Amino acid sequence: MTGYREPRLEHLYDMHIDLEAPQVIGAAPAGQRQIFIVKGGTFEGPRIKGTFLPGGGDWALIRTDGAVQLDVRATLKTDDGALIYTSYSGLIILPPDVLGRIMGGEDVPLTEYYFYTNPMFQTAAESYTWLNQTIAVGRGKVVPGGVEYRVWTVSDPA
Repeated sequence: MTGYREPRLEHLYDMHIDLEAPQVIGAAPAGQRQIFIVKGGTFEGPRIKGTFLPGGGDWALIRTDGAVQLDVRATLKTDDGALIYTSYSGLIILPPDVLGRIMGGEDVPLTEYYFYTNPMFQTAAESYTWLNQTIAVGRGKVVPGGVEYRVWTVSDPA
């Protein structure tokens, strides 16, 4: 195919989210369901900075193939007071022994598991409406008591 070039990634922000202990629903027909509620967090990048408000969450599903399917919804509050809704799906793929190490509090290198997301955004704040038409990709990491991500916007090559 002609005319296609690889998209460009631009750093949007780094974030840290603190999570409550999971609400373990258990074995549902599609897999093991766990709900993680956001306690708070921070994000900061070249064009945007602020906090994650409490109350969002991840309605995670540990599928029968062992992958963790994410279903996240949260509210960001920028340092200038704008509210931004974000939602994303994603996948965490890791061997059971790596999961055990993570659950035991070990800082497992990202080279040992796959953790990617696709954040989308909605806002009415004039200075951030560019986010409404932004596709992003995030690389996640499980940390004690929460998660961390680096998020990039996807754009056409220059």
